[in-house]
Amino acid sequence: MGDMRAAETAAPETVVPQALPSPDLLAERLLPWFDAQGRTELPWRRPGTTAWGVLVSEVMSQQTQVARAAPVWEAWMARWPTPADLAAAPTAEVLRAWGRMGYPRRALRLQECARIVATEHDGVVPSDPAELEKLPGIGVYTAAAVAVFHYGERHPVVDTNVRRVVARLGGRSDAGTATSKADLAAAASLLPQDPPTAALVSVALMELGALLCTARKAECGDCPVADVCGFAGQEVPAGPSRKRQRYKGTNRQVRGEVMALLREAEGPVERARIDAVWPEARMLDEAVAQLIAEGLIGTDEAGRFELPSQ
Repeated sequence: MGDMRAAETAAPETVVPQALPSPDLLAERLLPWFDAQGRTELPWRRPGTTAWGVLVSEVMSQQTQVARAAPVWEAWMARWPTPADLAAAPTAEVLRAWGRMGYPRRALRLQECARIVATEHDGVVPSDPAELEKLPGIGVYTAAAVAVFHYGERHPVVDTNVRRVVARLGGRSDAGTATSKADLAAAASLLPQDPPTAALVSVALMELGALLCTARKAECGDCPVADVCGFAGQEVPAGPSRKRQRYKGTNRQVRGEVMALLREAEGPVERARIDAVWPEARMLDEAVAQLIAEGLIGTDEAGRFELPSQ
């Protein structure tokens, strides 16, 4: 539901913020703002979006900007609207539909999720976060997001944006680099007891961090909770620049070029065509070996390369 999801690297335990506003006061300030300013254009926020649609949107939004994920999500859901539809799809077509969003293993995990939901849950995505976490590639954040954003349950949904907003409400400029138990507890303490209202507060907190209370700047003049925020009116420290992860010339780029070639090919591809996508043989061999090991590409009886058939 937000921008690129929180990193999974280890970080020191975050101190629980002090003097946080009461849940009822936070809801009173935050929900009218969200109704007026929330990004209703995001396709998965449309009325009628299924739990499966929410799960797909969350997986697509991991490590991918929302603007890039949105059109892929729309095409994907039009083609495979239910878990059973995706479960029955040829894996090669699933990878083609994933396109250049990156980290295509997410597409494989989504299809694995679809098969399990279709066969073991009668096609219904579970509402219990503990059950959701049993699905391939579904972690604490995504499980909570589905339970909250679709089913309207009361659970803390904590990504980078929420951790930052909660930290600033408590008077700090930012939170750590990974979600801790303290972060979950602090976010949970801000949720009203009524589950539907708590679910709305969860998405509104995330939206606030995405639109106003960003890593680079706090737009306190436009913030609906500035009057109850411990950081209001302060400047965000410059701090070290958070550089984007390098892509050009990396293993990720080599893998991406190989996958692009196979997605666009009309049939199996000879090794010579694979060799032509990258000048350094060692990097190319390593990338091809990884893609084979991860089940993202395969070979036919003649040793030619292709997307997996199953």
